[in-house]
Amino acid sequence: MYDVVVLSLAEGGGCGSSCSGCESACSPRTPVLVLADALRERNARVETVVASSDAEIDAVLERFDGGPRPDGLAWPDPESKHRLVVAAATDGQLRAVVRRLVRRYAPPPSKRPADLPANRTVPDLPPLAVLPLDPSATGDLAAQLGLPRTPQEVAEAVMGGTVRRLDLLRNDGGSVTIDGALVGGSDDDGRAVPWRGRIEVDDAVLSDGTDRILACAIGNAGGYAVVDGLPLLSDGDPTDGRVEVAVAIPVVKRGRFRPSRVRVEVRRARGRAVSVLPRDGELQFLDDGVGGSTTRKRSWWTEPGAWAVYAPRPAVQG
Repeated sequence: MYDVVVLSLAEGGGCGSSCSGCESACSPRTPVLVLADALRERNARVETVVASSDAEIDAVLERFDGGPRPDGLAWPDPESKHRLVVAAATDGQLRAVVRRLVRRYAPPPSKRPADLPANRTVPDLPPLAVLPLDPSATGDLAAQLGLPRTPQEVAEAVMGGTVRRLDLLRNDGGSVTIDGALVGGSDDDGRAVPWRGRIEVDDAVLSDGTDRILACAIGNAGGYAVVDGLPLLSDGDPTDGRVEVAVAIPVVKRGRFRPSRVRVEVRRARGRAVSVLPRDGELQFLDDGVGGSTTRKRSWWTEPGAWAVYAPRPAVQG
C-alpha cells in the first residue's frame, strides 16, 4: 500500500511572486477530492495538503528522504512508499514544487558525493504526478508531455503507471525551468521591443551583442516554440539532455527598385548550456510563464533525467 500526498498551493504558498496572477487558481478544487477518492479506491492511503509557504512544501518533501548517509546529505529514498501528486493550475506552480525538491537534495559543491553523476548537480529527484486544475489549458507542460488530465487517469498513473525521467534546466538564479523561457519584453500593444545581448549556446554564438533581437526562446520541452505566430524552436525534447535555443532577429532587405522590407531571421542551436548577457540595461523574461527581469548575465544548463513524472503505462501491442 502506498501513502499518496496530494499537494496544492494556497495563495502565496510557493506561488507569491513566482506565480503571479494565479490567485484564483492556487486553492484546491473539486478535482483534488475526486482524485483522493479514486486513489482510495485503489487501496492508497491519501492525504491532501494545502501549502501556503515554502516551509510547508518542504515539510511534505521531507517524507521522501532516505536514511542517514555518512556524508550527512539529505538524499531521496529510491524505495520510498510515498507518492506525490501536485495539483497545479499553472506550470509556475509545478515549478515551485520542483524548485523546492532541488533546494532540498542538491548538495553544496564542497560536499559533492562520489555517487552523483558527473553531468548532474542533483540526484534522481522523486517522481511526481501532475493533476492539471485548468481544464481549458492546451499548451501546459502536462499536455506537451501527454500526461493524464482527469483525476481518474492521474490516479491510474500514480498507482499503476510508469516513471518517466525528464531533463531539468537549472539556472544561475537559483531556480529551475521545467518547460522553457522567453527572453525579451513587449510594449503596451504587445509588440516585441528590440534589445541587444550576447547569446551563447556552448561554443556557438547566436548573437555577439550588436544585433537587434526580437526574442530569444530557450526550450526544454515545446511550449515556447512559437512567438507571435513565428516558429522558433523546432524540436523540443525534454529527454535528450540538450537545451534548444532560438533567436529572432529582424533583417532589413533593401531593394534597388522596391521599398525596403523587414524579414525575421531565426538562428538556432542546441547544447548543454546557454547564457544571455544584456547590453542595454534591464531585460524582461518569462520563465515557465513566470515574469522576471535581469541586468546581468543569466545562464541555464541541462540536468539530464534529473526529475520524473508518473505517466500512463504504454498500451500492449498485438
